[in-house]
Amino acid sequence: MNTNHHPDLAALTTPRLLLDEARMDHNIQRMQRRLDELGVAFRPHVKTTKCVDIARRQAAAGARGITVSTLMEARMFHAAGFDDILYAVAIAPARLDEALELARRGCRLTLVVASVQAAEMVTAHGRAQGHVHDVIIEIDTDGHRAGLNPDDAALPATARALTVVERGGARLKGVMTHAGSSYGLDQRDALIRLAEQERAGCVAAAQRLRDCGMTCDVVSVGSTPTALAAMNLDGVTEVRAGVYVFFDLVMAGTGVCRTDDIALSVLTTVIGHRVDTGWLVTDSGWMAMSRDRGTQRQAVDHGYGLVCDVAGTPIPGLSFAEANQEHGVLHWQGDPGADLVARFPVGTLLRMLPNHACATGAQHGQYTVIDASAAPVATWERFRGW
Repeated sequence: MNTNHHPDLAALTTPRLLLDEARMDHNIQRMQRRLDELGVAFRPHVKTTKCVDIARRQAAAGARGITVSTLMEARMFHAAGFDDILYAVAIAPARLDEALELARRGCRLTLVVASVQAAEMVTAHGRAQGHVHDVIIEIDTDGHRAGLNPDDAALPATARALTVVERGGARLKGVMTHAGSSYGLDQRDALIRLAEQERAGCVAAAQRLRDCGMTCDVVSVGSTPTALAAMNLDGVTEVRAGVYVFFDLVMAGTGVCRTDDIALSVLTTVIGHRVDTGWLVTDSGWMAMSRDRGTQRQAVDHGYGLVCDVAGTPIPGLSFAEANQEHGVLHWQGDPGADLVARFPVGTLLRMLPNHACATGAQHGQYTVIDASAAPVATWERFRGW
């Protein structure tokens, strides 16, 4: 294949978000197979894709329910037929009426709280509206973000605040955690240890509540790295993971995938040169790629993305070093005598692999789905907003 041209992709305007269907399907099957082997249900986090077509592939592979990060996602996926939804962000008071409306439309929506105050707020709203909210308590098992520690004195009190009364209130379903610090690891042994820490901490929190006489049916854990590294999920009822469906350069840096597994890329056009500095200028800046520099903290810093030819093969010596709003600036670090204008003339198509698939995907309104030959075969819509 001509590395500067592809007869099917050449007809597309750029920047363009490309989705390699075969790689995506492989990634979906890999995760589902792994969790089936571990004997645990899988509730994928659809915030990465925000796409009904992809969620249906995940469900067909064996996923049970979905996880969302916004109520907009919950509304859109529920309208498409998904009715078992975990809203995995602690809910703000002003969004409780939206959550109630979804529940009254038949959505089995589960909310998250991480404090006694939040639990009391949700329960009071349910009582006032004659509704029982299903709720999970967020547990912090790695100091990464939010939640109560498994041994926090406030944990039983938070659970007790989720009470069912005759006229409404809230119902405690269980506990959940997310080992987000796994994104900063790059050794399999360390990932295995963190996966066990995530599992053990969440299971311990659930058992503590049971010992206090409370029902705790759901024990939900997950991140893409720990889901793929876990050796034992005893006591866990479900796993959540999202970015696995596409993978990205940060995930490659953790060692849980190869660059050849990354299903998402941004099709880009060379629009100019700076011969004196060895720069190529493209039409894909941070508005197309996002400002995410997640690989900056890893062993290999890919700048704003990994530069590939139109076939998706990385180009040695060419780095995505700078990004303005609509301009990408690629720095040539290869043979100083190379004629960049001749090698990469204006109009050359390139593909950029993302640091963070969730962030890059959020910059676009649709996917152009490509087959194994990189020919476009479909267009799938993405959701936006909160």
